[in-house]
Formats: sequence, C-alpha cells, structure tokens
Amino acid sequence: MLSITEPRAVDPCPKSFNMAAHVLSNASLQPDHVALEVLGQEWWSYAELEQAVLGLGTGLKALGIKPGERMMMRLGNTPWFPIVYLAAIAVGVVPIPTSTQLTVEEITKMCESVKPALIVGEQGITLPECRVPVIALDQLKSFRDFPPANYVFGKPDRPAYIIFTSGSTGKPRAVVHAHRAIWARQMMWGGWYELKSTDRLMHAGSFNWTYTLGAGLMDPWSIGATALIPPDGTPTTKLPELIAKSRATIFAATPGVFRQMMRTDLPPMPKLRHAISAGESMPYAMKRQWNAAAGTMVFEAYGMSECSTFISGSPMRPAPPHAIGYPQPGRRIAILGDDGPVPVGETGHLGIHNSDPGLFIEYDGQPEETASKFQGEWFLTGDMCHMDDTGAIYYDGRTDDMMNAGGYRVSPIEVEDAMASAEGIRECAAAEVRVKIDATVIALFYVADTDLSEDMLSNHAAEKLARYKSPRLFVRVDALPRNANNKILRRELRGDWERQHGQTGHHR
Repeated sequence: MLSITEPRAVDPCPKSFNMAAHVLSNASLQPDHVALEVLGQEWWSYAELEQAVLGLGTGLKALGIKPGERMMMRLGNTPWFPIVYLAAIAVGVVPIPTSTQLTVEEITKMCESVKPALIVGEQGITLPECRVPVIALDQLKSFRDFPPANYVFGKPDRPAYIIFTSGSTGKPRAVVHAHRAIWARQMMWGGWYELKSTDRLMHAGSFNWTYTLGAGLMDPWSIGATALIPPDGTPTTKLPELIAKSRATIFAATPGVFRQMMRTDLPPMPKLRHAISAGESMPYAMKRQWNAAAGTMVFEAYGMSECSTFISGSPMRPAPPHAIGYPQPGRRIAILGDDGPVPVGETGHLGIHNSDPGLFIEYDGQPEETASKFQGEWFLTGDMCHMDDTGAIYYDGRTDDMMNAGGYRVSPIEVEDAMASAEGIRECAAAEVRVKIDATVIALFYVADTDLSEDMLSNHAAEKLARYKSPRLFVRVDALPRNANNKILRRELRGDWERQHGQTGHHR
C-alpha cells in the first residue's frame, strides 16, 4: 500500500471567476445579515461590506490603476484592511498585504522586487523608500459611497493576490496566488472546521495576517456566516470571556494564544462547538489540556503560504494522537521518495499534486526557484512525513533549517545577515530552539571575543528585522559547527542547547 490519497472529485472552479465576487456572493441573498463584528465597537452588514468594497473599487479605477497591476498594502489592524484587499481583487488589481512590523529596509526590498503601481498607506506604518505613488487610507475610505464598480471576471488561473514568505536562501519570496485559491478553501469547510452559514466564527489574529484573512474572514463571508474579531489590543486572557459574551460557535487562534488563554480558569462557553488552530504545531498535551478545560475539542491544520491549509483533523474525523491530520476531502497528497510514493509507514517528502486549485502560481520573478519545488507532478513542501494505513499523516522534520515564529516561517539566513553587522559579532547562526515543552523561540548563536549585551543585540535586531523575526535568545559559542563543505550545522547547535537545558520535542 502506497502513501498517496485518491480524493473524491470536487466541482471545478467556474471558467469565468472573480475571487471577491465569490466571497461576497451572499450580499444579495442576505443583505442585512451581520458579516463582520469588531466586538463591542462596530458592525458591518453584508450589504454595507459589499458597497464599501465596490465603492473603493470605483475609486481605485478613478486613480488610474489597471487590472493586472499591483497594489502594496501598508495598513493596520482595522476592518479597512480586508475591504481594501477585496476592493482591489474585485476590479482585477493584485493586492499585496504586508506585515506592519516590517522595517523600512525590509519593506523597501519587497517593494523593489514586486514593483507595485500604487501603495496604500496608513499613518504611523513604515513605507518603502521607492518611487511609487502612495495614497492615504483616509482618501481611499472617502470612496466608500461611490457608485459600485462592476466585478472584473476572467480566467480563474490569473493572479489575484501576492503574499510574502521567507525563502530558504534568506530572500523573501513573493508567492503569487490565483483567483481559484478561494474556491479551494471550500475543502477546509468540512475537512477542518465544519463551517456553516449559521456560525459566528471568532478569530484572535489581526486583520492583516493571512490566517485571519482566510479562516477568519474570507471563509465565513463565502458561506454567509458572521466573522467576529476582538478589538485591537485585547489582552489574550480576556478572549475566553469574549467568546462567551459574543456567542461564538467556532474560535480560531495559534497555539501560542491557546497557551496564554489557559493560564487562567476558562469561563463556560456554551455556544462554542469547537476551536481550530494553525500556524505552528500544537503539542498533543496542549490539545488535551484545552479539551478538558473548555469542554470542547480543538482541531489543528497543517499548511503553508503556497497552499494554505490542506491537512487537518475535524469534528467528523479527529486526528489520531500526535498526527497532523488527514488530507482534506478533495486533496491529492503523497509521501514521496526518489521513485514516487513510498509504502505506508515510510518517511518521505510531503507533496501536493499540481492539480490542487489552492496551489500557488509561482514565486514572482523566480522561475528557477519555482521549478525547484516540484518533483514531476508534485509540489514538495519541504517537510518530511509518513502516512499510516488510515491515511493520517505524521510530521518527521524539515528538509532545511526554516524556523517557525508564531505562525510565520522565517529563514535563518535572513536573521543571520541582519545580525552579522552587530558590533562585536564575528559570525553567527540562527536556529529555532525549544525553551519549554510547548514553546520555541528563535535563538542567535554568535562567536565573539566576549559576551555581548543582550540589550544591544535586541536593539540591533529591532532596527533590522520585523519583531517576529528577531531572536529572543542570544548564546555565545566558541565556534559554529560546520560540515566538510563548510556548511553551518544549525541542527547541531539547536540539539546541543536543548540537551544542555533539558528540552526535547519535534520542530515544524
């Protein structure tokens, strides 16, 4: 028996398609139904949401930006983030959402690589040093009541949006996704969180994070449910109370959020059917702790920037202990060796079939990098896994040294390049290390004549790197371990540190 799934057939994406039109298709069916509630602050009906999206679409067209051109988003954590995002997609413009944590140096490099025709900026958020026109969000918001634009339909394979992810070479990759990506997300509705139109789904993340955009907003709106978002700055310990008061039926967050929530006694949450987790691995012990404390299950999903989530546990089919889950219905997944799928039980490369509608188009401007990720008809995720005879998939490690920081994949090379210029450092290496049984951080191992000030190193990191990329642990070593080809052995650094500090566990 080989480690490969033969999924049931799914309906193909329509030949003429627009992602934003699909997401807002319920606006005409239930115009007065609440689409979005920022808890305790504001409400948006489906009719209001679509009017704002298409009004801004008209405004964007009036500014002269054309279908196929790109628009970089430098916006904060407000409902206007998804509205601007969908407005661009509605009229055929390709939005590029970016993290507010990025430094000027980081966002400038990104801007130079993707060459947007327009930047939408908000006061207080860093802008790239590029010769690109910038429109203030306040001006764009004034287009809200403009006559609604028409959705621009076209082939589902054409670019819809671009997101950045860390590349293994240290250079961020611009991942180009097609309009059909939203169509593929329907496989998550039953295969992960059993989403229904009657649900009230609360997501703990920021509007400008792809996890929130997808699971927290686009999916509920596509099915006609209500999306709930905590007010900006809500302490994590207050989230259980908000879940109860808002009558949330599904709660979504990262493992780190669940960990902090469980530091206090959880109140009764009678309407909550279950919770979902993604972004990084959730230890099995934490799942059991949540299930006992909340009285309901948490279901984890595995995914990546190139295909969102495609393996998960669900209410209909919970994952076995320590497994990352089952391929979602409709997904064709395989565990691959040099000659194709390996026998069940053997470890190999986790692959997604190139026919998956959620799979990305390309790494922008990197055709060789794109091609290198495919083995014949399979896209290789970079993770090593094995499949059992029930189809459950278990994680066995990375094929490279990529790190996970709160749900973001981070290249050690990018961190090392930024930190190498810190005063006193002769050479350095970054690795993800386990500091608790259920927590990891980015550590910087450095060679220097003496111990360096952690404050100085932290300040240097803050100037050069987004906060989520910045090391939280600094360790001076006599030398960096290397192999015969002079390649740094980051796993050896990580293993040595964890053995000395009594920490063990797998890394994803």
